[in-house]
Amino acid sequence: MTDLARPKADLRRTAERYRSEPEPGVQTRHAFSFAGHYDPRNTHFGALQACNEELLAPGAGFGAHRHRDVELLTWVLEGALAHRDGDGHAGVVRPGMVQHVSAGSGITHTERTVGGADVPVRFVQMWLQPDVFDAPPAYGLRRASPGEGLQLLASGLERDADGEALRLRRSDAALYLVTAGPGQALPDLPQAPYRYAHLTRGSLGYRTLPGPRGQGRSLEPGDSVRITGEAFAAPMAGPEGAELLLWEMHSGLKLGADPS
Repeated sequence: MTDLARPKADLRRTAERYRSEPEPGVQTRHAFSFAGHYDPRNTHFGALQACNEELLAPGAGFGAHRHRDVELLTWVLEGALAHRDGDGHAGVVRPGMVQHVSAGSGITHTERTVGGADVPVRFVQMWLQPDVFDAPPAYGLRRASPGEGLQLLASGLERDADGEALRLRRSDAALYLVTAGPGQALPDLPQAPYRYAHLTRGSLGYRTLPGPRGQGRSLEPGDSVRITGEAFAAPMAGPEGAELLLWEMHSGLKLGADPS
């Protein structure tokens, strides 16, 4: 369980992730317990149940498989990912685009490199527990706007209902894209009991806590920080700038409901 009374910035390096090859030509790095990797101390953070770094060789991908009652968010870093599901949704996710699959009562889909592509696809996929269950499956795809700053990609919060963000079936969670130029401070980040930051490009420095109590830390691509309270202070982009995905979550996992 996470101790919310004690602010903490829990740094996890990309090399510490569990590794697997679930399909031919597919390499996966898992941030949490997943499939054959199980650690009872590392099953989730807040409402986030998976954050997988995926690398698909040309022609490779995930064959038809099923999900139920889970929100799947996908951010492509390189190449193009083709999605197709049994409810008639199809899309190609490219760099700078975010895809949202709300599995609801159940959905069967495939995820593969685009037919004929001669380059791999690299992406991050995150699984969020919903708080609305057994709903009809839904699909959304949008492109992020260019430029630096804090950009809302997806949200289930009522305050964001009238915006352009993809709508999550989790009423107290939101996903952001955060970017900053070389040597620049990150914009003011949203506050929440649980925040999860995953660096996708560049580098980033920060202090574990504000003031003299904090120690300096740095992030490289693929590294992540699990943040509670006022931890993760004064984040600043490195010499090549920084791009990260940031989760704002106001409650933890609802017990008795597992992703599938």
